[in-house]
Amino acid sequence: MSARLSSVIWPVVHSERLALIQDLESLPPQQWEAPSLCPGWDVHDVVAHLVDTAKTTRLGFLRRMMMAGFDFDRDNALGVARERTEDPGRTLAGFRAVVDRTSSPPAPLATRLVEAFVHGEDIRRAVGIERDYPTAHVITALRYQLKTPAKIGGGKERAQGWRLVASEAAFEHGTGHDVRGTAKALLLAVSGRPVMPSELTGAGAEAFTQRARP
Repeated sequence: MSARLSSVIWPVVHSERLALIQDLESLPPQQWEAPSLCPGWDVHDVVAHLVDTAKTTRLGFLRRMMMAGFDFDRDNALGVARERTEDPGRTLAGFRAVVDRTSSPPAPLATRLVEAFVHGEDIRRAVGIERDYPTAHVITALRYQLKTPAKIGGGKERAQGWRLVASEAAFEHGTGHDVRGTAKALLLAVSGRPVMPSELTGAGAEAFTQRARP
């Protein structure tokens, strides 16, 4: 990890963690149980996952994967169970305690942006909160997802066969029928999250939206 890349990305991640904490502070208890955009997880689960990954070190990740039988989904489930408390307020306090950490699993640093933006929307869209993210960094996360296979959390296969065009930035990817939308909407779609039909336009938008759904 280059020092320059680290100095650019971590402040964004820390800022997004803090913003999410601030949004969650006034969340009614029942909304913590709302199904998130992340399949199988409610809002509380996603927050617990964010606490868990913020604590994860490169060496610790390898040890955990061995304990989970190298099953990525099982490791995630164990992490959620470990950090989710009976009281959402305590889980939020746990998130607040790791807001400035810079530990990470052994993965490219762009994955921290993917996590911050996608999981941030997993939660916010479930409870009706809107947020604008820094476009340049969303594009960085989108570029990473587009070159990463779906089996390890990316969206390479979902994007094949379309020309993705960001509406607010100089970004395009691939060939085929146009799919146009904000960088945030494109990031969510290639990450397997549902988006509103109105968020994507172009000749390929309807088919792409259907394919991108989990």
